[in-house]
Amino acid sequence: MAADGEKEDAFPDKETFNEQSSSRSRSQDDVQSHTEANIMPEMETQLEHPDEEKGQLAKSSTVISAMDPRSFPDGGLKAWLVVFGGFCCLFCSFGWINCIGVFQDYYQTTLLRQYSPSTVSWIVSLETFMMFLGGPIMGKLYDNYGPRYLLLVGSFLHVFGLMMTSVSTEYYQFILAQGICSPIGASAVFYPALSAVATWFFHRRALAFGIMASGSSLGGVIFPILVQNLIPKIGFPWTMRVSAFLILGLLIIANLTVKSRLPPSPKPFSFVAFVKPLGEPTFALLTLGAFFIFFGIFIPFTFIQLSGQALGMSPQLSNYLLAVLNAASIFGRTIPGYLGDRFGRFNVIVVLNFFSAIIILALWLPARGSAPILVFAALYGFGSGAFVSMVPACLAQISNIKEIGVRNGTIFAIVSFAALCGNPIAGALLGNGTSFTKVIIFAGVVYMVGAAIFLLTRATLVKWKIATKV
Repeated sequence: MAADGEKEDAFPDKETFNEQSSSRSRSQDDVQSHTEANIMPEMETQLEHPDEEKGQLAKSSTVISAMDPRSFPDGGLKAWLVVFGGFCCLFCSFGWINCIGVFQDYYQTTLLRQYSPSTVSWIVSLETFMMFLGGPIMGKLYDNYGPRYLLLVGSFLHVFGLMMTSVSTEYYQFILAQGICSPIGASAVFYPALSAVATWFFHRRALAFGIMASGSSLGGVIFPILVQNLIPKIGFPWTMRVSAFLILGLLIIANLTVKSRLPPSPKPFSFVAFVKPLGEPTFALLTLGAFFIFFGIFIPFTFIQLSGQALGMSPQLSNYLLAVLNAASIFGRTIPGYLGDRFGRFNVIVVLNFFSAIIILALWLPARGSAPILVFAALYGFGSGAFVSMVPACLAQISNIKEIGVRNGTIFAIVSFAALCGNPIAGALLGNGTSFTKVIIFAGVVYMVGAAIFLLTRATLVKWKIATKV
């Protein structure tokens, strides 16, 4: 009997063994919970409530949840086709937004020269605002129905808005067509791409997001050159139509390739679902930091050509400043993604946020010639490009992947107000003058504040441990 008792002590029953294993695994999970996404709710439930029958237990132990990191392909033809489709989506949406400086310059000097720079900037600011503001609606529709119908409707509205811009002559017409209709379509294209790619990648997520986001950089290179070279040859109306047809072709590819790995999970619309994530300190600080950065991040995109001309740069050379900025951001959206997966996504984004803020104040502000502003355009393109590609990856890291659509919508809807106000404030600071000092200081300060808040966001995960990957 004593021997039997010893055996019972030495070999605990299955439930005791499971409890001991769970307690050991929880201590390990606590260490990793700050650096990996919370994506395994079903798996945790299975561990806490094991099946009583042996056959059922054996069967359940071999089933891998769709939310388990092991079930993410992290590569393969289907996954990379989704990334390619997302690349096309961002080329057409964010890439088009990245060339707003071309239209600020063109409208201000030709079609709408009777209006102040601040008034003209409302057109391009509305583009950014409307694209991001649609986040909650697009995110909820994505979670409920998947990406297919969003992409179809978004493709139509984006192309239709640009076609209507080609026949616009009055300020209100540009507001309605280019400032509202087109970016609503771009929003319905942008968010499904972000959310769909997140379902296919886990360990290589930042790299996948970086490759996808480089589409916006390439669009930002091609569209300014295309628009500026075609307007003198075929006129503004046909230039807009050519751009719209290019976007249409790429969005056809996107509609055929962008798919979610997970089936839709319809739920009733609830405003609380969008507000609830703000109760998490990490999410709230991430959103606040992004809000401040979006106040300043588009100011160089909008005013760098005008500031170059004010410094004596020829119009021909200044026309390529946006192309240089966006070309550099191709590397800024891919290389930091790879480094983020290797050394920590929050680590990389914090460093590059401070880098971008510093060069605005230390390089663009004192620039007094063509060479410094060209160097600034390249360096800022790299730094700001990293921010655009890394924010969705950082957000996915601290989120349940099943709620990624709603959480993407929440953060981008909030930052849309900063994107709306940033350029008009900069335009008001510029006035009718040619000194960009106040504009540059404003952009640099709000970017620096945002960078500091991102540092605090990192601290909520691992406190002030410098060498920790997060």
